Amino acid sequence: EIVIIGSRIGYSIKLNIFSVIVSVPLGLLLGIWAALKKNTMTDHSISTMVMIFISIPNFVLISFVMSFFCYNLQWLPSTWPPDSASGLTKVLGYIIPVFCLSFGSICGYCRYTRAELCEVMESDYLLLARTKGLTRRQAIVRHALKNAMVPIFPSILAEVIGILGGSMILESLYSIPGIGRLSVTALNYKDYDVLFVDMTIFT
Repeated sequence: EIVIIGSRIGYSIKLNIFSVIVSVPLGLLLGIWAALKKNTMTDHSISTMVMIFISIPNFVLISFVMSFFCYNLQWLPSTWPPDSASGLTKVLGYIIPVFCLSFGSICGYCRYTRAELCEVMESDYLLLARTKGLTRRQAIVRHALKNAMVPIFPSILAEVIGILGGSMILESLYSIPGIGRLSVTALNYKDYDVLFVDMTIFT
């Protein structure tokens, strides 16, 4: 079982590492942008899109993306490229799964960052910093962002720790030979030894 899992874990780790690299900065930047533009059209637009997109299930998103970009436009491969594929094909093969894995996290970080930063920007100590002569930008950079990141950092750390896990639905739909798809295969073939080891180690 360990040998089987060892041959699959690399795919899931790579996908999750790339998704963290994409989702964390994008989510934080969108959240900061929305907070700085609070109660403006920009803030309302970002918040509305986040509320809509965060409710889209993973399997619906990847099905739509595959249908549009793989079958209609034929820009991206419709399945995970084999090891014998060219370098460009392998790179293109990462786009859909990484995007779909990052999508929910981007929305979550954006909403969480906006809420925390808005709360910090309305605090008394930030007002005191402004009265001492700091500009709005200096107060935000030196104080607001630093304090807003304190409750956000544990969620980022938890996502980094969770890179060993795989997405069962996404890996199955895109034929990725990772941990998530292994769990589905083991369940279908009633291979409970592999399923037990998989779930014990990575969940």
